[in-house]
Amino acid sequence: MQRIDAYIHLNKDWPNFKWDSDAIVNLLSEARNLQGRLLGKMDALGFELRNEALLNTLTLDVLKTSEIEGELLNRDQVRSSIARKLGMEIAGSIESDRNVDGVVEMMLDATQNCFNPLTKSRLFDWHAALFPTGRNGMYPIIVGDWRKDTTGPMQVVSGPMGKEKVHFVAPNSELIEQEMANFLNWFTENNKIDLVLKAAIAHLWFVTIHPFDDGNGRITRALTDMLLAQADKSNQRFYSMSAQIRIERKQYYEIFEKTQKGDLNITNWLQWFLQCLINSLHSTDDVLVKVLFKGKFWQVHSKTILNERQKKLINKLLDGIDGKLTSSKWSKIAKCSKDTAIRDINDLIEKEILRKEEAGGRSTNYELNRTGKSDGFIQTTL
Repeated sequence: MQRIDAYIHLNKDWPNFKWDSDAIVNLLSEARNLQGRLLGKMDALGFELRNEALLNTLTLDVLKTSEIEGELLNRDQVRSSIARKLGMEIAGSIESDRNVDGVVEMMLDATQNCFNPLTKSRLFDWHAALFPTGRNGMYPIIVGDWRKDTTGPMQVVSGPMGKEKVHFVAPNSELIEQEMANFLNWFTENNKIDLVLKAAIAHLWFVTIHPFDDGNGRITRALTDMLLAQADKSNQRFYSMSAQIRIERKQYYEIFEKTQKGDLNITNWLQWFLQCLINSLHSTDDVLVKVLFKGKFWQVHSKTILNERQKKLINKLLDGIDGKLTSSKWSKIAKCSKDTAIRDINDLIEKEILRKEEAGGRSTNYELNRTGKSDGFIQTTL
């Protein structure tokens, strides 16, 4: 019997995973059913709304996969970067930092080119895109190559600096070349495993090897999305596993650590992954409500006279603005004087598009008026 303090990659049968099919069949069926229903809903949308849903989902995915690693990216930069690379025209597009473009390039390559073979060089390209300066913050790292463990064993940890929790120790760097060769052979071959289950196994397997100095989590989630896109038979993404993992991060680390210290029976891991996927698919309804609301909003106001500043700020409110909207924030985003911002806002209040928030404070906040001229179109049945 394997010692409780041993890790699964030390098992003599590694990586021959096993699981109880009867224990996961209902969860797998539910996930597959929800995937099919979601794609059916999307097919029923027009081209513009479907693109808007795609852009929103990809933006959320990039933001949350970075947030899990403690890196907060600028939402507008991420959205603009994705739109440019997909050839979409969006209002208020801005320049994006190289590190933002790098995460976007990796995620888009994984999903838009999901049926292309996964190779060592492709993984190295992803890694190089994540770390364009060859550094993680102040610290130099090996980029576009496997880790070397020059400072000791690779530990997978979570938590703030000084209070890190070690979840497991990864395989020795001398073993990575062979470990990754085995993984890539399995990943690319037609092994008759349901692709949703394959995504769950690949996630666990890759993060266990932890082949890079840094960026392993983001690459793991890109690989997960790649296989889920294959499972959907579509390179258009309308749900985000990264966003759901961010919500369930505590449970994720708990089941991950338990699986690492167990044997090669990964039934519990598969159950957790499938439930997380199901939760992710359910949460997509929120994204669709926003997309449909935005589309119907502009239908209702197609003949409303608005200047470009007003259109830009309304779109930001529809997409989800960070924090409260004030006249000062309007002035900053629209690059206009505060007096001009106040005139813009008062005009929108008269047109029943904006209203003052009921909650008082030191400054006046504004929000979309959902009970005025636009009343009734928000309640869209999905």
